[in-house]
Amino acid sequence: MLEYLDRLLKEIRHEPWAKEIPVEENFWELLDEWIEQYAFSDFLGQLAQKIDEIVDIDPDLSEPQILERATKYMVSFLNAHSASIRIYDPQTEQMLSYGSYPSEEKLRETVIPLEGSIAGEVVKTRTPCLVPNIIDEKRYLNKNVIHRKAVHSLMAIPFEIPRFFPGERDTVGVIQIYYEEKNRTFTSLEIQVSDIMARRLSFAIARKKILSLYRTNEKKEKIVQHIFKALGARGGIKMKEVFNRVIPELADIVQLQSCALFSVTEDYKNVILEAGYPDIEGYHNIGMAFPIRNEPAFEVLLTLREYSGTSAYEIVTSSYLHVVDPQRSELISENIKRFSSLHNINSILYIPLNVSGETSHFLTFEALDQRKRYRDDEINIFLFLGRELMKAQKMERLDDALHDFKNPAIATAGFARRLKKLLEKDESELPMEQIRNYVDILLEETSRLQELALSIYQVGKKHILNLTEILKRRFSVNKEAIKEQLKQNITLKEGPFDFGVKVCCYSMHLERVFDNLLNNATKAIPSKGGELAISTYACGQWACAEISNTGTICEEDRLRLMEGEGQEGRGLYITYRIIRLLKGKIEIQTGDNMTTFVVRVPLYKDNKKSSINPAIK
Repeated sequence: MLEYLDRLLKEIRHEPWAKEIPVEENFWELLDEWIEQYAFSDFLGQLAQKIDEIVDIDPDLSEPQILERATKYMVSFLNAHSASIRIYDPQTEQMLSYGSYPSEEKLRETVIPLEGSIAGEVVKTRTPCLVPNIIDEKRYLNKNVIHRKAVHSLMAIPFEIPRFFPGERDTVGVIQIYYEEKNRTFTSLEIQVSDIMARRLSFAIARKKILSLYRTNEKKEKIVQHIFKALGARGGIKMKEVFNRVIPELADIVQLQSCALFSVTEDYKNVILEAGYPDIEGYHNIGMAFPIRNEPAFEVLLTLREYSGTSAYEIVTSSYLHVVDPQRSELISENIKRFSSLHNINSILYIPLNVSGETSHFLTFEALDQRKRYRDDEINIFLFLGRELMKAQKMERLDDALHDFKNPAIATAGFARRLKKLLEKDESELPMEQIRNYVDILLEETSRLQELALSIYQVGKKHILNLTEILKRRFSVNKEAIKEQLKQNITLKEGPFDFGVKVCCYSMHLERVFDNLLNNATKAIPSKGGELAISTYACGQWACAEISNTGTICEEDRLRLMEGEGQEGRGLYITYRIIRLLKGKIEIQTGDNMTTFVVRVPLYKDNKKSSINPAIK
């Protein structure tokens, strides 16, 4: 016989009402045995079954789904009407809605205050709160629940999920169990059973955290593998390919509509869009600069604006900024609100990426679902991804610079050798004009090599440039590269030119476009020889440059080239990325055994007012 049951029956027999019951001598002994064999056994069996069901909840479910499933078992066992869950958020000091059974999340208040609420009181005291009549309870403000759910009493039970890692914090919340009865009396057994079930929730969440930890490490390994594959590609690393490989790995974390990587200028006045997913023109304008002052979310993220922390539509922490509802948040500009509405974006997560204590980049994750909260392990994956993307971006710039070093390096070596031969002549025979010309070219090309090295981090300043002069200068450098590579039977043709065609952009960008196209055109000339020609002209709003070479391509290859994907190297990849940045376009024309690349860049007109420093070249 159970010791507790034996003691319980002895206490019952001493009750006044029990002494007055006429029973046979062995009645209490038989009752004791019956309760032990049937009543206690059945009750404990059912309780154990419900606890097992809570502990064994599928860890693949989200945390809100796990909590909802647990409350379902509690409602069933306690013969209650419904239940709801709130979790305390220390960042906002509010109680967040975090699930209900039956699910009514769309009808519930997203947040309620910690102070002056039943949920807040339970969280602070860590003790149950019994409300026999909701309508008389001043701390329960939303009386509509009585009419909407037809409930009149509730039992609020605290629950706590201990931290799993040293850097985490304990999760505390409350489970509110509703009953239809008015002026209900809650038994101590009901309270204790509810408390036991609430405590066992920690086991279910622990299983989920263990699984999440395993999958987090697995996901990190996949991200690194994708980037290593990109590093090992023959054409070098390309951010477009990295994003297309890596971002789908996040599908099980967030219903992603888009993702973007931004860099922050040193003066903290602008952010620049470095890469984006999906890679659709018009959706992510790579290279575009956006003023930080126009986007309150950027200012808060970069700590350029203080955040009051009073809004229910965003969560601001030192690790991230989470906009729960872009249409209602005051941190989202009207421009981004229109963009979000157009693309069905219902929540936005901003992840700052710090280097030496300063935010040099940040990631944005725009989700289809209205996420109310991200777990610490999810934020950890996003931070890891961001740091890996920063490394990939530097590698891409390095690969680009190394690729574009070739032509100026070859030309510099060639001019240096010619200059050395000239200087070996007698002083009276030195052709000073030619020497000065070679020195000027050497100065220009070595400066260009320096700029290419610096372009890994920056691209200089925008200037008003003479398109024709830049093309002619790059053509002369390419001519020297042809000589150094001992290419034979190539006829060079220059013109016609329009020397009044001007553009406003980074000189480095335009030079790299022409270098790559001239280099590709030279390679495409048949081994038996042919022609390489350049020309410039204005056409409507475009400044145009044509680079032609002997030889034709099939239509399939022409279409691939139009997408910048027609070669194993990265020359066209660099070219098309820069042209997209310049808001220009490239056309490919074929005919008469000639292939012509037509570069179109927005034409600069002198009658426009511009704050750009003019430097006609």
